[in-house]
Amino acid sequence: MTLRRTSVALGIALSLSAIPAAAIETVNFSTPGMDEDLRAQIKSNSALAAAEDEGRVSGQDVLAAALSDYGVLLETLYANGYYGGTISITLDGREAADIPLLQTPDAVNRVVVDVRSGPKYKFRTTRLEPLAPETELPEGFAPGNTARASIVGEAADAGIDGWRQLGRAKAELTYQQVTANHPDRRLDVDMRITPGPELRFGKLRTLNDSAVRSAAQRRIAGLPTGERFDPDELEEVARRLTDTGAFSSVTLREEEVPNADGTLDIELRVADAKPRRFGFGAEISSQDGLTLTTYWLHRNLLGGAERFRVDAEVSDISSETSEMDASLTARLEVPAAIAELGPDTDAFFQAALSSANEPTYNSDSIGLTAGFTRRFTDDLTGEIGVGLIYSQTEDDLGDREFLLFTLPTSLTWDKRDDDLNAKSGFYTNTEFTPFIDLDGDSSGARVYTDLRGYYGFGESKNTVLAGRLQLGSVIGPELEDTQPEFLFYSGGAGSVRGQPYQSLTVDLGDGDETGGRSFLGLSGEIRQDFGANWGVVAFADAGFISADSTPGGDGEWHSGAGLGVRYNTPIGPLRVDVAAPTSGDTGEGVQLYIGIGQAF
Repeated sequence: MTLRRTSVALGIALSLSAIPAAAIETVNFSTPGMDEDLRAQIKSNSALAAAEDEGRVSGQDVLAAALSDYGVLLETLYANGYYGGTISITLDGREAADIPLLQTPDAVNRVVVDVRSGPKYKFRTTRLEPLAPETELPEGFAPGNTARASIVGEAADAGIDGWRQLGRAKAELTYQQVTANHPDRRLDVDMRITPGPELRFGKLRTLNDSAVRSAAQRRIAGLPTGERFDPDELEEVARRLTDTGAFSSVTLREEEVPNADGTLDIELRVADAKPRRFGFGAEISSQDGLTLTTYWLHRNLLGGAERFRVDAEVSDISSETSEMDASLTARLEVPAAIAELGPDTDAFFQAALSSANEPTYNSDSIGLTAGFTRRFTDDLTGEIGVGLIYSQTEDDLGDREFLLFTLPTSLTWDKRDDDLNAKSGFYTNTEFTPFIDLDGDSSGARVYTDLRGYYGFGESKNTVLAGRLQLGSVIGPELEDTQPEFLFYSGGAGSVRGQPYQSLTVDLGDGDETGGRSFLGLSGEIRQDFGANWGVVAFADAGFISADSTPGGDGEWHSGAGLGVRYNTPIGPLRVDVAAPTSGDTGEGVQLYIGIGQAF
């Protein structure tokens, strides 16, 4: 039997004993006159092609796949605007649709799939009404365009979504007539939407056995009960719950029937994620030594989807420039901690211990911070807190102690397409930390900005230009009264590759040196990918340090340049860079850097 210009609905109920599998010798696709794109879709969508690839080649498997293909391939033709096509599928010369279900062949040797697309149809009339104001229908849904079935579905969805955006949660398609005029090769579409009443959000009902308390789920979700229904708000609810990391899946379902008061309840079902995870990383430099990092994370620590994370880092292992550095940080984040601040504001509490043995100073410090993080948009986040930092330092200015009260704030705007391997977009982070010296008069503020931009060429963006600008300044205290950890240094993987780590400083005379009160860093890269996994990079970096608070005044520059190789891995590109100094007198020779992710 050949299928022509009609829809086929097949219901198959097979109760057969196991049949030994036998290999299909050939599965041939005959698509005369068909363009390559449609031919590729036919083969890609075919259940027979999938069965052959997966080794499902018993007679029962082949017949089931063939019967499925009648409908699947017909839908493929419709999706591309072909409504007069024919489909024939033969198994060893017999039309699959004519084979009795209880006479399934034990084995099939030769399969032929013959698809004739016929002429392409165009829209003659496209009627969809009523439409909500400002509804945008697909461009292809208009008279004269190719009559793709998928466009009809997209138009219906757009019409319904337009009403849902205006609070009509139960808008639905209540009438549709699609008529193919075969002599004229035209398609007429007539659809009607019933908008339904305007509704408001009702209650959020939690239906699950999650370890996260139901009250905490509702608080984090932040469903705006009583406000007009908005599908975008439902997406935000799902996003807030997902962002906690406590759930592996989040499902929201609107109740079928609204409440008598015009509200619509929402059902929430979640599945808990595994509560604990850990990770590690490593980076090595020929002069700065090895850096090892690790973290341990506990989700839902107290039953309210809290995140407790401990980070540890040891750096300068086997370094030529200093002893090892070590740090330990513990941070507790409480999502939607205060109802009055809204569901997009989280609280955090952080404690940090650090022992730094840097080229120009040694310090042991402890810091305590508490505050709030706020998500303004998908790309823009901010943080504000209060902190207390105590440190004991030793440098060329002597042994000193600092006790600072701080008000750390930051704003991050991230529009990159990929955090570890960006090919387009930009990233900017600005930190502003006012501080009060509780043991003296050296109060002021520290400002730091990191701006990065990326531009990829061509559709595949195999060539990428990347640039970075770093600016830093300490305002208020004199240089000799500033905590060394707040000062700026240049050189190494994070600033100027090719120059030794923190090698550019401020010369105090008599062989003494310290960091600067201002910093300016510039970096540029040309990244070129080859094939699916390999890439090369050419880069140049420059850094400036000054004793003044304003970058660009009296101070010193140095720079470096080099080449690198990248190899893509599931966790980001493996980075190997070789660089050498190009100006300044802070270093010589070649430096090697190895790590995960692009340099910036």
